[in-house]
Amino acid sequence: MRLPVRTLATLPVAALVLTFSLPTVSCASLQPSLLEGDARADSSSHVFPLLKWLRDSAVEVVFGKPSTRTKASKPAAALQSRYRNHVVIRFNVTNPEEEGALAQATEQMFLDVWASTPEYVDVRLDRADVLALLTLLPNSLQPSVLIPDVAAAAWATYPAAAAEMSQLESSMADAAEMKTSLDGVGNIFFKDYQTLAVITSWMRLLEALFPSIANLTSIGKSYEGRDVYAFRVGARSNDDETKKPRKTILITGGLHGREWISTSSVNYLLWSVITAYEREPVITKLLEHFDIVFIPVLNPDGYEYTWQTDRLWRKSRQQTKMRFCRGLDLDHSFGYRWDAVRHQADPCSESYGGDQPFQAVEASQLAKWARNETENGTKFVAYLDLHSYSQQVLFPYAYTCDVDPPNLENLEELGLGLAKAIRMSSGELYTVDSACESAVPRSYNATDSLPRVEAAGGAAIDWFYHELQARYSYQIKLRDTGSYGFLLPSDNIVPTGEEMLSALKYLGDYLQSSDSWAYDSRKDLKKRRRR
Repeated sequence: MRLPVRTLATLPVAALVLTFSLPTVSCASLQPSLLEGDARADSSSHVFPLLKWLRDSAVEVVFGKPSTRTKASKPAAALQSRYRNHVVIRFNVTNPEEEGALAQATEQMFLDVWASTPEYVDVRLDRADVLALLTLLPNSLQPSVLIPDVAAAAWATYPAAAAEMSQLESSMADAAEMKTSLDGVGNIFFKDYQTLAVITSWMRLLEALFPSIANLTSIGKSYEGRDVYAFRVGARSNDDETKKPRKTILITGGLHGREWISTSSVNYLLWSVITAYEREPVITKLLEHFDIVFIPVLNPDGYEYTWQTDRLWRKSRQQTKMRFCRGLDLDHSFGYRWDAVRHQADPCSESYGGDQPFQAVEASQLAKWARNETENGTKFVAYLDLHSYSQQVLFPYAYTCDVDPPNLENLEELGLGLAKAIRMSSGELYTVDSACESAVPRSYNATDSLPRVEAAGGAAIDWFYHELQARYSYQIKLRDTGSYGFLLPSDNIVPTGEEMLSALKYLGDYLQSSDSWAYDSRKDLKKRRRR
């Protein structure tokens, strides 16, 4: 039985313990049994040569007899152990002094800040610590409760049943053997959040089924040795252009392990684009003009850790100088203005980006891969970095509000267009602003003595914008605005994915129709702004 989060939140602890005792399906426990028989293999391998390999490797990792269990008892016990009596509360912040006091208090108490916007700050903590926190804050800061039971909300994000996993396995197997359309696979795949192993096998399946426009590659290894996969999709008009670099849109997700909706949204975009080619004119035209590179899980170690141990883990799993404080924040580890605005130097901080630029292995791997791509002629024209939560479209710079990007007007124009496309798609409101406003209000400057709730330097969008001159770089914070936070229920996967698909279509149309290509250098952009 899977109860809604709001129902679970009202149950007494004893009832929650009974609910959390439900057993699980484990992908690692599945035994290969599908796609058996030489006749079946022979009938499919002549269609796509990679299908035999797919059957013998990726499919067998995931497919097999389903477990009769429904949910992971290990995560359930861990959730109760870690987050029993934990809540998420919101403070409405009206001035820098209030934020400074809140930043100092959360740092002093080692609290987990979930969201920091110009209007509010969300914090997770034990109910028993609420009073202690309030004693450190001015009376003007009074909290409201957003999530009354974090353990229950976290539990609800895990896949519901073994039957659905079995259905996904069967659907993927049939698609691999060309027995069924891919629609069935997509309907099941996006019904729940998926593990890293399932995502990897799913991407290999897509590459095998769309070899003419798809290429799956590893951009490097994570700290713990996992591959960081990038999936390139693009249509070339003839064989002569196969190896010719093109303008490229990069879309990343999963920089923070607990932000599952960001990974699912990148996967949804990949799925929607690759299956719509030659079926939907807008997507077909987009892929004929641009390559799109999708990186669903830039932080595979952190993502895996959220499935196996701690659902709310944010950082990587890299060892730091403090033995008991592992992990670096990938989005504060990039090399541009890395130490800006009070770089967070405490390894125990959720925003710790390391002791030097690119100390985070995964951020370094992405930067090396991107530089190598540009040296080989690729031009990154746009970068979308998906996160959660708070429904915002943010553009450079993140490190300061004192410096405007040269093409500020274009960034604002396109950002507003992306937000409008989302609103027209679903009715959801996404605010548009400079990324600095979420971390450094314009009333604040680097010489101020007030502490910040969240560090701002070393952001991925700043690095791609300034160093690789990806002219349209955005961080998009997805659903929701706080009712569930990082623990967004899985029934939001498809609606959120559709919002991002509408935004991507708008982005493609904007890039093709605007006159921005007449300005090929940042110097030209500066001249344009002076006119």
